[in-house]
Amino acid sequence: MIRSEQETIRLGSLQQIKDLGINPFPAEEFIISHRSNELSENFEVDKEVTMAGRLMSRRIMGKASFAELKDSEGSFQLYINRDEICPEEDKTLYNTVFKKLLDRGDFIGIKGKTFLTKVGEPSVKVSELTILAKTIRPLPAVKTDEDGNVHDAFVDPELRYRMRYVDLVVNDHVKETFIARSKIIKAIRDNFDSKGWLEVDTPVLQNIPGGAAARPFITHHNALDIPLYLRIANELYLKRLIVGGFEGVYEFSRNFRNEGMDRTHNPEFTVLELYVAYKDYNWMMGAMENLISDACKAVHGTTKATLAGSEIDFTPPYARVTMRDAILEHTGVDIDEHDEKGLRAECKKLGIDTDSSMGRGKLIDELFGEKCEHTYIQPTFITDYPVDMSPLTKAHRDKPGYTERFELMINGTEVANAYSELNDPIDQRDRFESQLALAERGDDEAMFIDQDFIRALEYGMPPTSGVGIGIDRLVMMLTDQTSIQEVLFFPQMRPESK
Repeated sequence: MIRSEQETIRLGSLQQIKDLGINPFPAEEFIISHRSNELSENFEVDKEVTMAGRLMSRRIMGKASFAELKDSEGSFQLYINRDEICPEEDKTLYNTVFKKLLDRGDFIGIKGKTFLTKVGEPSVKVSELTILAKTIRPLPAVKTDEDGNVHDAFVDPELRYRMRYVDLVVNDHVKETFIARSKIIKAIRDNFDSKGWLEVDTPVLQNIPGGAAARPFITHHNALDIPLYLRIANELYLKRLIVGGFEGVYEFSRNFRNEGMDRTHNPEFTVLELYVAYKDYNWMMGAMENLISDACKAVHGTTKATLAGSEIDFTPPYARVTMRDAILEHTGVDIDEHDEKGLRAECKKLGIDTDSSMGRGKLIDELFGEKCEHTYIQPTFITDYPVDMSPLTKAHRDKPGYTERFELMINGTEVANAYSELNDPIDQRDRFESQLALAERGDDEAMFIDQDFIRALEYGMPPTSGVGIGIDRLVMMLTDQTSIQEVLFFPQMRPESK
């Protein structure tokens, strides 16, 4: 491995520390009494504290120095006096180790007492200093000049996503996004738990990739000598649990789809799926309005958030527009008046690419996706999808040819997809067989026939409503991010070139 000059110098410092008999990677527990935010918010003079974190800067002034310690909650100022940390004759810890061999980014632990500097700055006067971990690679040194201009910022997206561990250290706002993500998930979990619904786990490796129309990742189980699929959805397993007698079940599911990558798609992503017996999609719309407005309040303290310069108002109720009306409004095409051939012709007129594998449902999906979806900025339920598009959805009670399904659009992106669930096993088998016909035409996103799921339905499933929420996309909406990579700790990346 070829090392940079700074890395070579740091390796030399590491060896010198070892030569002094100091372990730069000690195994002992270091007990922390205070973290920076707690100390700042409840500051008292003459309080004994122990703290740990990264050494981010030093201002050496002969026998004394000021330093910045950065921990998991923020930063705090240290005052380090040579004779305080080296009360005996040997001053090596200060003169050699602290001044010369420690570097920006090294982990240290300190013990000391709080005080105010002459200019009133809360600080800790250090009495003991311990090296906890020596760094080899230097952190990016972001600088701000007198005019407020930032230099050497760590902003290259590819580097930030590939080295998120560095991104989190030097870009404080990044951590805030992931803290908000955790709050959103907690708000959802608290909401569901308060209603007595059960959080469950279902298989990631599946014999049949069911529950959605998507291209799966395929792997192989050596002991069984069978192909297995990484799940594209957990829907069919959760509905099996409703058959089994649970009234409400949910799962935060890691799903995998072997599809393209862009600002709203990552091949591995998190979906929340919820299924509640004896409910329908009308009830679910109200439940989603309350859930998402509560999630917004958990992050912002209000039901309004800013996204890409626009204010998004998550206050219920949300607008409701049927799929047919949305397409008619934005394209002039009435889908009720066209079969597959007619829809293909309309797509061609509108400049939408199609191929022979696309059935009527896929063509309608393309029409909406290309010409309508991006127009719905404020939260909007797109309702009543054609049966061709919804193989797992109950037929609409009043509209022949349609289903009781909605998708929630926010900022031109689908965030949630919900149904009155199909619980008629005979109808379900017919829908699966229609999907099989599409697969035979070359549609690699068509669903498989899941014989065990049909068997489960034959044992009886009560009327049920289910929803899937794209957690990554919801976090984007509530944290003012326009790229899914900003809300994933480690988004998928191409391998680094050698």
